[in-house]
Amino acid sequence: MNAIYGTKIKQAQMFLQNGTRIPVTQIKVDGNVVAGIKTKDKDLYDALQIGVGVRKRANKSFLGFAKKASLTFIPKFLREIKVADGESLPKLGDVIKPQDVFKPGDIVDAIGISKGKGFAGVVKRHHFKGGPRTHGQSDRERAPGSIGQTTTPGRVYKGKRMAGHMGSEKVTIKNLEIVAVDDIFLYVKGLVPGSVNSLLKIEKVGESKKFVPLYKESSSAEASAGKEEKIEVVKEPKAEAKKEDNQTKEVKENAS
Repeated sequence: MNAIYGTKIKQAQMFLQNGTRIPVTQIKVDGNVVAGIKTKDKDLYDALQIGVGVRKRANKSFLGFAKKASLTFIPKFLREIKVADGESLPKLGDVIKPQDVFKPGDIVDAIGISKGKGFAGVVKRHHFKGGPRTHGQSDRERAPGSIGQTTTPGRVYKGKRMAGHMGSEKVTIKNLEIVAVDDIFLYVKGLVPGSVNSLLKIEKVGESKKFVPLYKESSSAEASAGKEEKIEVVKEPKAEAKKEDNQTKEVKENAS
């Protein structure tokens, strides 16, 4: 198993041990419950049905599915994750922990639905330059211009870049790096598609050979505390030596 589902929480920044500041996306990955198991004998392929989130209102089909899977809640999303041949399958109702799938330094792909922008023109949607502002083209500044040819072919080719619905598409951001993992959250270096609380599929594709761990304040505090103790130990004998020098000077002065 090399994938898990989660919801996008927020974007922030963190620091690596070498001092580099990186953009980080926090993804909530707890609650991946096994709601169904697909096998080759019955379904002709091996996969796990994963239930993510909690649905407030459910129809009879969702209620029947949750009852059949012995779930204590009705999942908001139902998704499938393919399983390799010979891999041990979990039981119904088991929760998949992110530490069992990922570790810091893994390279992953983030798959989600991009933000919807509504109906957009060619300048915003396809980054067209637009027409000139002079020579009487006051109303053609953001127009697409000519879209076709003459008698041959006498039509507009399919796939022509024009104005239309923008966003709300399946987007994959490749080769992101995981910098931290815990029981609830997954921290990914870089930005992922979708709005806040949108569903994401995080799929492992490899491991980074140049991974640099995150900077931790606790380790630096301990190191600084150790340095202070060493400095105090070095200063004490110097102070005692100075006291002895002062005492010898006083004795010599009295003797003279």
